[in-house]
Amino acid sequence: MVQSLHGGREEGKRHLAGDTARAANADEARDQRHEARDLNDVVAEQTVELRLLKKA
Repeated sequence: MVQSLHGGREEGKRHLAGDTARAANADEARDQRHEARDLNDVVAEQTVELRLLKKA
């Protein structure tokens, strides 16, 4: 998971730098949706943990 997060960050940096020469193919789009879902899961887990820590 950490490796995929790092790869996503690098892709994001290229995107922000304007390095977007083509649209994503179907496999890349699927991978991006999967990564987005994984990141949402991480955010949800962190939110729950933070709420539990605040209650303690």
